[in-house]
Amino acid sequence: MDAPDAVIVAAISRNARATLSELSAEVGLSVSAVQARLRRLESRGVISGYRPILDAEAVGKPLSAFVEITPLDPAQPDNAPELLEHLDEIEACHSIAGDASYMLFVRVASPRELERLIRDIRLAANVRTRTTIVLQTFYENRPIAPA
Repeated sequence: MDAPDAVIVAAISRNARATLSELSAEVGLSVSAVQARLRRLESRGVISGYRPILDAEAVGKPLSAFVEITPLDPAQPDNAPELLEHLDEIEACHSIAGDASYMLFVRVASPRELERLIRDIRLAANVRTRTTIVLQTFYENRPIAPA
């Protein structure tokens, strides 16, 4: 990635709704050049999509938690991500180092919903769980600065 691409990526990481004119002014290239670079970045997979950042409380999911999962039987297939993909409350699934195999980030409406989700996770993937409830989030979805 060259310097103009890095500026474009940094700019849309801060504001994915920036217009081509705004990006053009920031990077110092014509609108058509910026548009061509954006298309190239998208086709190469550097930019994999655009999505809104929603306020979890405003959409009725104020409770978030991290759920570590560990297989009950270490010999079982390592397919937990596929087995849990249908659970919409799971926002992210990360393979991790340490005692647990995966770390899930979940958002739900209430403690009762979290309890139901944990039960569903255990049943669907045959795993043991360890849950940490988030009390307050100071920041997330921070822009990714290109290296």
